[in-house]
Amino acid sequence: MGDEAFEARMPHHDGIKALWETKWKFPCSKSLYPFHDGLYEDFAPSFDALIKANLNDMTSPEWTRTFLSTGVAEKLVAQGDKLVAELNNNIDPPSLQPEQQQQQQQQRRRQLGEQASALYLRACCLYRIARFPYITSFPKVNDQTKWDAWQKQKEVYLKAGKLWEESPLEEVEVPFVKRRQQEQGGEREKEKIPVYVRVPPPAGTSTTIGSASSEASFGPAASAASSAPGRDVNIDGYPTVILMTGLDGYRPDNTVRCNEFLARGWAVVVVEIPGTADCPADPTDPESPDRLWESLLQWMGTYQYRSGKKAFDMKRVMVWGLSAGGYYAVRIAHTHGHRLAGVVAQGAGVHYFYDEKWLEKVDGHEYPAQLTPAFAMKHGYNSVEEFKAGVQKKFSLLENGILDKPSTRLLLVNGTQDGLMPIEDSMMLLEYGSPKEARFFTGALHMGYPLANSAVYPWMESVMASVRD
Repeated sequence: MGDEAFEARMPHHDGIKALWETKWKFPCSKSLYPFHDGLYEDFAPSFDALIKANLNDMTSPEWTRTFLSTGVAEKLVAQGDKLVAELNNNIDPPSLQPEQQQQQQQQRRRQLGEQASALYLRACCLYRIARFPYITSFPKVNDQTKWDAWQKQKEVYLKAGKLWEESPLEEVEVPFVKRRQQEQGGEREKEKIPVYVRVPPPAGTSTTIGSASSEASFGPAASAASSAPGRDVNIDGYPTVILMTGLDGYRPDNTVRCNEFLARGWAVVVVEIPGTADCPADPTDPESPDRLWESLLQWMGTYQYRSGKKAFDMKRVMVWGLSAGGYYAVRIAHTHGHRLAGVVAQGAGVHYFYDEKWLEKVDGHEYPAQLTPAFAMKHGYNSVEEFKAGVQKKFSLLENGILDKPSTRLLLVNGTQDGLMPIEDSMMLLEYGSPKEARFFTGALHMGYPLANSAVYPWMESVMASVRD
């Protein structure tokens, strides 16, 4: 990113007023990350209150309580519940209705479902920002106030997901069969891996795959995602994407991406990475993700959906890791490459990110809060000082030899000005192991937005199409 940008401290770190005015107000007005699914008017009261109180610590319970105290989220949920009640009451026996009336009723039900879903997703967005910037439950919940907001977010998101009739959201607790037992040393890993599953609608249907705010879409398939017909699952199941989430964006935060997959006829499994949210794997153990993904892939090979048919075509499984999830995407490309058609690692930090010199400056870069305290806790360190001193030796994929192994097809995507995960990490990957593919966006920040997805989706389509039975 260059010495000048590396040394610079961005103005949004000067407090809540600066964060809102220099970094977050514009994306909030456009329903862009991290305000996707939300609306500006939902957030303005909370930020007004935060600025008035000069409450600058995003990690504090007071930050979370400010968003909850406005009551906006509860009102949105109540409005959604009211529409769902009307939807459920709007059912008459088809045999008693003329055909035109049946069509009108069906249209009205679809409208009610879409409106209720949009309201629920707006509430979810509020809960998302309320529990920012980071939560974990391993080995224990780090902040109960933020955890309560996270629980609310999941609860409301499931309400929305049930309304996506042709491609409903399903929450599955996958057995963590490879988990470490307590007698093997360290904390006992939990027994279940919570994931979200969605599969495309059957052939011949034309309905809403999953409602989201209109400004939250990416790419040319976004409009198709709300109406494109799916196809019947064959004996081998659907091509599937495993979406690995990041440091602050979790399972309920990826509606638009999931819609993109569904529009292409792909199923999706959304899962969190070690050290974040509900993930059961020990974040202090560099090998815990290998156990996690082995358990997940074993389950995927047997999971049935819709009349007992296989859900996932295990010959056509791809992984997309986002930001902190990019690290795990790179790792799984090398540890389980023989079981994957391809992997996308977007905004990945695998070695240089863990360097002490980088970590000394990263807190002043583009992340809205301080990054190192969250990453220290995510990796199981008791302090930022311990994290900086020991993390590279322990977690670097170069140091532990992972990068020397052969990998499946691996696409590296990022912006050259990424201030969180240095572009040198993606560039370095080209020097080790199997040949890699890459698309770097000049001048773009973390993840390579806004142009990144225009490169990722066509690449994924080509990989899926290249797999032969």
